[in-house]
Amino acid sequence: MAKEPKFTISKKDDSPLWQTILIKAIAVILSLIVSALFLYFVTKLDPISVYASMYKGAFGTSRRFWITIRDAVFLLLVAVSLTPAFKMRFWNCGAEGQVLIGGLVTAALMINYGNTISTPVLLLIMFITSAICGALWSFLPAYFKAKYNTNETLFTLMMNYVAIQLVEFFVDFWDKKQAHSVGIINMNTHGGWFMSIGEYQYLLNVIIVLLISVLVYIYLKYSKHGFELAVVGESEATAKYAGINVKNTIIRTVLLSGGIAGIAGFVEVAGMSHTISKQTAGGRGFTAIIVCWLAKFNILSMAFISLLIVFLNKGASQIASDFGLNEYASNIITGIILFFILGSEFFVNYKFVKHSHKEEA
Repeated sequence: MAKEPKFTISKKDDSPLWQTILIKAIAVILSLIVSALFLYFVTKLDPISVYASMYKGAFGTSRRFWITIRDAVFLLLVAVSLTPAFKMRFWNCGAEGQVLIGGLVTAALMINYGNTISTPVLLLIMFITSAICGALWSFLPAYFKAKYNTNETLFTLMMNYVAIQLVEFFVDFWDKKQAHSVGIINMNTHGGWFMSIGEYQYLLNVIIVLLISVLVYIYLKYSKHGFELAVVGESEATAKYAGINVKNTIIRTVLLSGGIAGIAGFVEVAGMSHTISKQTAGGRGFTAIIVCWLAKFNILSMAFISLLIVFLNKGASQIASDFGLNEYASNIITGIILFFILGSEFFVNYKFVKHSHKEEA
C-alpha cells in the first residue's frame, strides 16, 4: 500500500497584502545575497561596490534619474495596455506590433506636418491617431477570436512581424540617404516633440502615463465593460448566461488594449527617441507581459516592477562599464534577481500542508 506523503502542496486563498509584500521582500534580499556570492567568488569583485555602481547607472545624476523614470513609465504604459485583454484571458502577445504601428503613424505626422502645424495641436492629433491605428491593428485577431475562436497568441505574434515589415517599408520610403534610417525627426525645429515642463524634459511622459493608468484602473474597476470582460475571463458560459454579448466584449476589449499600445508608440516617438525603426518597441512589448503577470494586473505593482526591471537593465550596463565585466556576467546578476522574484510567486500562491500519520494498532 502506497504511503501517504508527509507534505502536499495546496493553493492558498487570497494572501493578505502584508504577507505578499513580506515574501517578495525576502525574495529580493535572498537574490542580493546570491548575487553577492556570485560576484565575490566568480568575479572577485566587492558586491557593495557593484551594487553602488548599479545605483549610479540608474540614478547617479539628474539626467540618469529622469531617463530611468522615462523608460519605466513607458514600460508601465505597455503593461497597462495588455491588462484589459489579459484580464479577459485574451493572450495579447502583439503589443510589440501595436506599439510600432502607433509609432509609425506618429512619425508620419511628424515628418509631414511637424513644421506646418503647431506642436500642441499636432501632439493632440498624433495622440488620437496613434490610439485609433493601434486599435485597428488589433481588430483582426480580436474579430477572428470572437468569430472563429482562433488562437490569439499565434495571431498577435504574427501581426508583430507584419508591423516590423511595414515600418521597414516606410523607413526606406522616407530615407533620402539610403541609410535605412530616418534619423532624428525635426531635429532643428523639434516639431511634434513633447514639450519640457519647466526644466523637466520627460515630465509630460510621466503625466500622460500616470493619467492613462489611473483612467484604465477606474474603467476596469467601475465600468460596465470592465465588469463584463472580467466575467468573460472567468467563464464564457457564465457570461452568456448573464446576458453578456461575449463576441462584442472580446472585440471591444482588444480594441482598447491595442489603442493604449498605440499611444505607447506615440509616447516613444514623440516623447523619447524622436525617430522610428523596427527597434522602436525594443522588445518591451514582451517584457510588459512579465510585468503584467508579476503584478497580477495590479497597476500600482506594475509601476514598481517596471521601475525595478529598468533599474536592473541600467545597472547591468553600468557595472559592465565600470568593472570591465562582459555583458553576460552583468546579465547573470539581473537574471538571479528576476529568478528569485518570479520564484516568490510560488510562495505567494501556494503553501505546504503537513499531514500527521497515526500508526495503526
